[in-house]
Amino acid sequence: MEEHKENIHGKDVNVKMSNAKEEEKEKPCSRICPDGESAPQMSPSQSNSDFSHPVYKEIALANGHINRMSKDELRIKLAELKLDTRGVKDVMKKRLKSHYKKQKLMQSAAEGGPTDTYYDYICVVDFEATCEEDNPSDFLHEIIEFPMVLINTHTLQIVDSFQAYVKPELNPQLSDFCVNLTGITQKIVDEADPFPEVLQRVVTWLQERELGTKYKYAILTDGAWDMSKFLNIQCRVSRMRYPPFAKKWINIRKSYGNFYKVPRAQTKLSTMLEKLGMKYEGRPHCGLDDSRNIARIAIRMLQDGCQLRVNERMHGGQLLSVPSSAPVEGAPPPHNPRSRD
Repeated sequence: MEEHKENIHGKDVNVKMSNAKEEEKEKPCSRICPDGESAPQMSPSQSNSDFSHPVYKEIALANGHINRMSKDELRIKLAELKLDTRGVKDVMKKRLKSHYKKQKLMQSAAEGGPTDTYYDYICVVDFEATCEEDNPSDFLHEIIEFPMVLINTHTLQIVDSFQAYVKPELNPQLSDFCVNLTGITQKIVDEADPFPEVLQRVVTWLQERELGTKYKYAILTDGAWDMSKFLNIQCRVSRMRYPPFAKKWINIRKSYGNFYKVPRAQTKLSTMLEKLGMKYEGRPHCGLDDSRNIARIAIRMLQDGCQLRVNERMHGGQLLSVPSSAPVEGAPPPHNPRSRD
């Protein structure tokens, strides 16, 4: 529901927002890295002096050489390295830089130098919700599809998925616009479970995969709306406490814009796919298909060397940015849903 999310982005849907606008980028890291790239997240045992390591001078020299390459030269070099040659020039440039950076850091790590730690899994979520063609400002969107797609960050593969439809409570009758947009019929939601039962199934699914216990993971979304608006509103409607595992997430639009140095206008799902040389697979506005395509973008970004990190969170009903200098944290172990009553 990409366009629909864009339509409601500026509307008041009973969610308090922080003074910092959502589209603002995270605060720049106080440490300066070669070619203006963000510094890798460091553990408490690592000091700022790590960035004086000779490996960063080598990375800077390689970046300067890549900046002077033409599009054809970039494509030839990527082909020689058996890397993906698709995408616009800036994407190919970033891919090549990240390849050399990763190589140098891996070599440095083997010699006892700086390195980086990734989440074991990234869980992509993209809700579908009740909607009208022209939503009133006080319209309460209720989740009608809860999909999840699981990425293994070590194999860079989609390894599992979850999908459940949800019966809406406040507006049980779907609008024709909603049915046509999402492909979710009235019969589907009539036969679906209410949200509290679906949330319990989600928690069980996460627990069975040992996420947050054995494996470190993070939630990833296409924008801030899924967690800060849709899930927040749904929990209030269903009189449920907001689940702690969803209080922090990776907003891939922010990550994509910061990594490839593009403006917010170029971070829509369809545009991100196009700029990476990919096409949408499946039915647009099907939550599961949207989640899979978002996962494909996340995988490509990981392949290009992006360090996907939590960059947004909910606190006291407010949407807040997580600065890039914050310690890397995984989502907590999922616990059984709790009622507000």
